[in-house]
Amino acid sequence: VYEGREPTDCVTICDELERASLIEEVGNETYVASLANVTPTSVPAEYYGHIVERHAVMRRIISAAAEIAAIGYDTQLDVDDALDRAEQVLFSLARHAADQDFVHIRPIVDEYWEKLTGAREGEQAAPGIRSGFKGLDRLTAGLQRSDLIIIAGRPSTGKTTLALNIASSLAILDPHVPVGIFSLEMSAEQLAQRFLCMLARVDSHRLRLGELTEREWEELGGMVGALTEAPIYVDDSGFLNAMDLRTKARRLQARANIGLLIVDYLQLIQGRRGGDNRVQEISEISRSLKALARELDIPVIALSQLSRAVEQRENHRPMLSDLRESGALEQDSDLVMFVYRDELYDEDSPRKGEADIIVAKHRNGPTGTVTLKFLDRYFAFEDMQEQRKTNGAPF
Repeated sequence: VYEGREPTDCVTICDELERASLIEEVGNETYVASLANVTPTSVPAEYYGHIVERHAVMRRIISAAAEIAAIGYDTQLDVDDALDRAEQVLFSLARHAADQDFVHIRPIVDEYWEKLTGAREGEQAAPGIRSGFKGLDRLTAGLQRSDLIIIAGRPSTGKTTLALNIASSLAILDPHVPVGIFSLEMSAEQLAQRFLCMLARVDSHRLRLGELTEREWEELGGMVGALTEAPIYVDDSGFLNAMDLRTKARRLQARANIGLLIVDYLQLIQGRRGGDNRVQEISEISRSLKALARELDIPVIALSQLSRAVEQRENHRPMLSDLRESGALEQDSDLVMFVYRDELYDEDSPRKGEADIIVAKHRNGPTGTVTLKFLDRYFAFEDMQEQRKTNGAPF
């Protein structure tokens, strides 16, 4: 029947058996009909696939449980390492990372080529996530997935302000990328105040005093609504070590699918060595943040202090050697940006209200300097050629 390209069902099969005088030999029509009830067909193939997938997941759970048990029995591991490894097993299981293996380069190249051609034809943005500053995005091609990005500067130069400006551009404006923020220095309420001043362009000091005009209150109220709906997640725990941070970041990624993580700031992350060797601790923290960026496949922005060497020389513009406490920050990072404001060192500077964003390291591209307008009282940066940032502008 099949070779004759005829439909294969109970009727056609019985007819063929009768013509071949075989119907009684195989049983009868009732028996042939019963076979259809016990024979799998391709019609419910999708359902069968779900059954196979479910059993495969259950087997991975059993395998993960055995792996975690082995970690628990390993007497050479300390508790922190054991917990970190066990959680990594569970996180990988949830993301089906256990299925990941070597991948042929063809689909990788195809996907990358599609991004490049889309950017060229204006169908999509450049490969990275936009910072909201056109000059910076041209220089860096956006914030790249799996990159560790260091924003460094001396106190009060605007490191946190720059990071929050990037966060607001992503989470509040187009394209609404969820952002996670670890604020080890400021409270969540202080962050909210900065966001509101930045978005509504109201003076932060007058806001604290409650001395705003009616129009400013209206602007502020409008931005409250926008901020409350934004996919921004804040953890203002004052005491975190690298393992705590990774644990919380993994959970947030699983819950909210964040596209950017900000850590403010790196030197406040606690080490695990009891303060014996802070340089080594910072090195471990740096490696941990880079590993986290790769694991979550998102850019991680870590703010960092600079050493006092900047203050002690005539030229105060930061250099990579000024990264505080560890050369590992320079080694592990993919992008290093310094925030430099000339007016902090020269009261009569003709460049008041300006900030240089110095891209001192760019693993996959050029270095250079982008000058932004710095609006101190609003906790805001702007592109120099604009009175306000142009939302959603192309690079």
